[in-house]
Amino acid sequence: QTKVGKTSLIMSLVSEEFPDVVPYKVEEITIPADVTPERVPTHIVDYSEAEQTDEQLYQEISKASVICIVYSVNNKKVPLILVGNKSDLVEHSCMDTILPIMNKYIEIETCVECSAKSLKNISELFYYAQKAVLHPTGPLYCLDQKEMKPSCIKALKRIFKVSDLDNDGILNDNELNFFQRVCFNTPLAPQALEDVKNVVRKNIADGVCEEGLTLQGFLFLHTLFIQRGRHETTWAVLRCFGYDDALELHQDYLFPPLKIPPECSTELNHNASLFLQAVFEKHDKDRDCALSPEELKDLFDVFPYMPWGPDVNNTVCTNELGWITYQGFLSQWMLTTYLDVQRCLEYLGYLGYSIVAEQESQAAAITVTRTKAQDLQKRQTQRSVFLCNVFGGPSSGKSGFLQALLGRNLMCQKTIREEHKSYYAISTAHVYGQEKYLLLHEIFSDFDLLSESDLSCDVACLIYDVSNPCSFEYCAQVFKQCFQDGVVPCMVVAAKADQPEEAQQYCVSPPEFCRTHKMPPPQAFTCNTAGPPAKDVFVKLATMATYPGLLPYCISDSPLCVWVHARLRCMCTCNRCTFCLCQNFLNSELLHTVKAKLHTAIFSRHMAHVDLTNSALWLRASVGAALFAVLGFTVYRLLLRAR
Repeated sequence: QTKVGKTSLIMSLVSEEFPDVVPYKVEEITIPADVTPERVPTHIVDYSEAEQTDEQLYQEISKASVICIVYSVNNKKVPLILVGNKSDLVEHSCMDTILPIMNKYIEIETCVECSAKSLKNISELFYYAQKAVLHPTGPLYCLDQKEMKPSCIKALKRIFKVSDLDNDGILNDNELNFFQRVCFNTPLAPQALEDVKNVVRKNIADGVCEEGLTLQGFLFLHTLFIQRGRHETTWAVLRCFGYDDALELHQDYLFPPLKIPPECSTELNHNASLFLQAVFEKHDKDRDCALSPEELKDLFDVFPYMPWGPDVNNTVCTNELGWITYQGFLSQWMLTTYLDVQRCLEYLGYLGYSIVAEQESQAAAITVTRTKAQDLQKRQTQRSVFLCNVFGGPSSGKSGFLQALLGRNLMCQKTIREEHKSYYAISTAHVYGQEKYLLLHEIFSDFDLLSESDLSCDVACLIYDVSNPCSFEYCAQVFKQCFQDGVVPCMVVAAKADQPEEAQQYCVSPPEFCRTHKMPPPQAFTCNTAGPPAKDVFVKLATMATYPGLLPYCISDSPLCVWVHARLRCMCTCNRCTFCLCQNFLNSELLHTVKAKLHTAIFSRHMAHVDLTNSALWLRASVGAALFAVLGFTVYRLLLRAR
């Protein structure tokens, strides 16, 4: 309304004195950020009923962040501040008259009595206006029921659970200090900590226990902050843990920027693994190194939904009860990071990684590997997760092969329900003492459904059924159409090796096909075993992926080539490299004959003369060993010359 002092309030704020001449309306004024308590710029727009129409008023209101109505109430969506001006003309306060109006309209943030003439509460008025925007009451508290809103309680419960580092339902002194330091960048003094507990203890029976602050006490403290007008304290906590003004986790918090160049993969780094280990241990309450369904539900209580379905139990290692083990837990995280890093960032955000690990964002948990081209150039990789796509015709044994990686034989696999089946399996494999993650992906048999992503992998596994004479043809076709260029190393697996082998109706036999295309010979495999299936084939697949460009067949006489072949027990059959020639010599009939005769001579001497310390015996043995070494070297040189 006119003559209530709107313009005088603005001019008194700017000049810090009451104006003698007051215009109908002042132009828009901007208060710099460095002179306001909240360090944000403030634009003040005046309104004059004499100079502006209702349409202009509506346009101004629609652009406003907060509205100060001087002795008038309007039901708008933005927060309102009720201002009583000219308090210098009366000797008493009118707040008792105004408070019922404030209680009736929940949009009204606060009521202020001020005087533009005496400068009473002028700065406070605009401070409350800023506060109404930055720290609104509406999302936090219900004035009618005098309690926090459900959305606020839900957010604070998640914050409590993330801050409860040992998951005992209590914030002890160390956890409270950690919480205080993370949110407010300063620890609590011991006396201040006791004062906080005493306040809770006096007002709520189960708010404090011997070990520390309970969830009920934590919620009570924030209710008290809000009731006493300290909304900024609760908002500081909420925003530190990623919440926006609507009490939803902000998209920038859940999905921080992460640049991934083409042909690079993503993995969890060491610090992220330590964080996940701590998460696992704090929820493994019975210390059996596995998460029961109840423990897993408790772990994901900070999520808005259950992220893992029953198929995860058939994707990673579990114990005999079907509960996910620590190895399986970490493997599933590695799988998610490799296949969908954005989802991994989201999950880490729900768990509070950036807060607990004191990192800028979840992106600090991710390692972006170098390109595959660089790995091929160096003939080794620093990666720890490798994708193996598994190809095979219908009923060739692909699903059994995946489950065998998790240590499950055929009997265990029969208990898996069809709707819980997984087309992925991931577990660890040790390559020369280093732990690697091998990720198997079962590919559909239909050629028409093969996509570019199906052919993009670190190593390919071609499976055929030895008992089905038509099974190998599919493997040969996949290899010729997709992998004959040799960029992706391939291995052929002869599945169901426990059954009678049938001659394959392909133009060449599987061993001959592998020799022709310089692949390792077919690896016999079966999951129809009494115990867990053998894992040799998985180690070989992981090794082939770890050393791209060098395996599966030897291409040089370098020491690395010989060393890798030795560790793999000579997977190649090239018969050209130094290692293969040495292997042929060691397996030759001549060497076995000489070895047997030497053994017989030494054994006979031992039987004839019990005293093995006799110097003559050891002298003869030494001479025989030297002759054996010379003979072996001579044969080796002859083989090299023949090559």
